[in-house]
Amino acid sequence: MTLPFPAREEIARLTARMLLEIRAVDFNAETPFTYASGLKGPTYVDCRRIISFPRVRRTLMDFLAATVLRDAGFEAFDNVAGGETAGIPFGAMVAERLGLPMTYVRKKPKGYGRNARIEGVMTEGQRVLLVEDLTTDGGSKLSFVDAIRNTGATCAHTAVIFYYGIFPETTQRLSDHGVRLHHLCTWWDVLEEARVQQAFDDRTLTEVRTFLTDPRGWQAANG
Repeated sequence: MTLPFPAREEIARLTARMLLEIRAVDFNAETPFTYASGLKGPTYVDCRRIISFPRVRRTLMDFLAATVLRDAGFEAFDNVAGGETAGIPFGAMVAERLGLPMTYVRKKPKGYGRNARIEGVMTEGQRVLLVEDLTTDGGSKLSFVDAIRNTGATCAHTAVIFYYGIFPETTQRLSDHGVRLHHLCTWWDVLEEARVQQAFDDRTLTEVRTFLTDPRGWQAANG
């Protein structure tokens, strides 16, 4: 198939629009969400919803494949690995578009049989693209990358649909580990599209902007 290569700004805008349209995004300034890290905030995104919307799913996977080809190169990878669990379907769809073998990486060894973290066939020397649904601070990516590298393969790139884009240390943390991040949109893109669409009231959007500008300060002020 021929993959589209729209401008990055248009990819970000359309991705934000689609996430809002399928209600994968929620803003709630009154009752903050609790994140996996234990911290709280007024924003929430559930990229798992994407798999249930075929037109959105197809377009976003085209965008993700096109972004990787443009930013990393057309012959940069030999294998695509999805991260357990949310990254597995997206990894499979990106692998199909790139015409590459697909594998997936467990969060921890399964505890029986081969006690493997890598499922599928990954061999020494292969250049692996790690695909996930989103990244917050990049921490979970490092564990997946290390598991891939332990096979003798290399992993210098990870691609996600959604990147929080509010913790400045994230890209540096990944870079220090030898990993480049590719993404489609951030909270800033979603906030702007939500404003254009009037998807939430002004008070909520103002509170979200305050959080995005200084997430740790907002968390300290709001318990």
